[in-house]
Amino acid sequence: MKAKNMVRDHAGKERKRERARAEEREREGEREREREREREREREREREREREREQEREKERERERERETGGVRERERESERERERERKRERERERERERKRERERERERERERERERERERERGGGGGARGTRDGIWTARARAGLRTMMRMLGRS
Repeated sequence: MKAKNMVRDHAGKERKRERARAEEREREGEREREREREREREREREREREREREQEREKERERERERETGGVRERERESERERERERKRERERERERERKRERERERERERERERERERERERGGGGGARGTRDGIWTARARAGLRTMMRMLGRS
């Protein structure tokens, strides 16, 4: 093998090795970051468990106080809940009445519209659809009449 080829070959191998090392470093960094993220998640889970334990202890203390005061607070809370339910029922009844009134108003409006239509029919209202087809005068009949008039007018 010629010397220059050897040099070229060596340089190529060197570059290849360099690239491999760079990729290895990259993978290593990635693994390191992954481990870091894992540790972070672990710490987060630990904090979460700690919070849960704290809440549990808090509840326990609450129950302890409850036993000491002989359930006075429990009765209080019960009556509070009762009042809450009462208010809820009241609101429900109120809404029901409101809906009833609304339906009543709706029916009233409907009757009003009906009366309006009735009056319209009696007047034999003009325009668009000709109210309710004044006698025989459907749109088609009127069109026929118009045609006849036009023909007569031309003669």
